[in-house]
Amino acid sequence: MGEFKRLDRTLSYEGKILKVYTDRVQVNGRESNWDYVHHNGGAAVVPVMADGKILMVRQWRNALDRYTLEIPAGALNYAGEGGAVCVARELEEETGFRSENIEWLVSINSWPAFTGEVVQIFVARDLIPSKQKFDEEESIELEEYTIEELKEKIFAGEIMDSKTVAGLLAYAVKYSN
Repeated sequence: MGEFKRLDRTLSYEGKILKVYTDRVQVNGRESNWDYVHHNGGAAVVPVMADGKILMVRQWRNALDRYTLEIPAGALNYAGEGGAVCVARELEEETGFRSENIEWLVSINSWPAFTGEVVQIFVARDLIPSKQKFDEEESIELEEYTIEELKEKIFAGEIMDSKTVAGLLAYAVKYSN
C-alpha cells in the first residue's frame, strides 16, 4: 500500500450546502493537489405503506436536468444532527406522512473519491397521514410501487440515484421473502 499524507487543506468555494477544498497531498513522496468536497451528510428513508408498497418522490433535479424517482431524503441541517431526526422531518415535508416506527437500515459514503459525505438510510413503517411542507423551491409528486417494481426500475436504469438504489436493494435483501 502507498503512503498518503495530507499536507494542507485550503477552502476554494463555500456554497449553500457544501464547501470545496483543495488538498495538498503527499503520495509516495510526491506532492499532488486533490479536490475535497465537504457536506454535512444526509439521511434518506424507505417509507413502507400499510399494504407493503414503497412511497417514492418524483422531483426535478437540476444537476441532471430531469425528473428523478427517489426515496425521500434531505441534508442534515447541521453537523451532528441525527439521521433519524432528519428523516422524520424530510418524511413529513416531502410525503405528508410521519412515523413513530423509524429504524436504521444502512449507511453509505456517496462518493468517497472526493467527499466524506455519509448518507444514513432508514425504513419508516406505520405511516401516519400529516401534511406536506415543501421548501419554496421544491415540487414533488408522490408515487407508490411494490419492491419488485422498483427493482425492475433499478435494473432497467430508470432509477440511478445512489441512495435510492442502495436503500431499496438493502430493504429488499433485509425484508423481502
